[in-house]
Amino acid sequence: MTSLTVIVMAATVWVGAEAEPETADQFVDRGMQRFRAGEIAESLGDFDRAIEKEPRVRPYLWQRGISLYYLGKYAEGREQFETHRSVNPHDVENAAWHFLCVAQQSGIKAAREALIPIETSKDTRVPMAEVYEYYAGRKSAQDVLDAADKDDGARAKMYAELYLGLLDEVADRQPQARQHLANAAKVKMEAHYMQDVAKVHVRLRKWNP
Repeated sequence: MTSLTVIVMAATVWVGAEAEPETADQFVDRGMQRFRAGEIAESLGDFDRAIEKEPRVRPYLWQRGISLYYLGKYAEGREQFETHRSVNPHDVENAAWHFLCVAQQSGIKAAREALIPIETSKDTRVPMAEVYEYYAGRKSAQDVLDAADKDDGARAKMYAELYLGLLDEVADRQPQARQHLANAAKVKMEAHYMQDVAKVHVRLRKWNP
């Protein structure tokens, strides 16, 4: 996901394993580390502590929304992604996660009706425009894959497989979901939080081969 603040994109190792965070960005960093480790409830606790330390970071914490999603707290996740829209209005990933929360609560039709409007030209990452149109019901899964193949980049391939798999799961297409998310997790690329989401998803669902 894109972000407007260094605070919520911290990815450095800032303290020893035994030290307790003191600042909002340290809590965010530990929350991200805990999510990667599959400690979802603990990650949410850290994101919430970050907000307690520095309330202004709340709209930026899309990571918190993802943790809420995996804890089945879909109403709260939806609210987090709606809040993130106020600081990042044209992020397709934010709209996709909002969609997923609504779909888990109320179904695909309701999620499409509630889909956050996005100017996809302002999210230039491939294949985000096609992902958005796919979630809206106006393009196919193959369109998403074709866009990623045309780009021929690892990140584009990972994004395509991740967002196809996430929608397949809420649409109860489990074999397709399993394959797409496994593919996303296996793409060879530099460390990336959204690929970590795919890896955690596969582990949580016990889809490892």
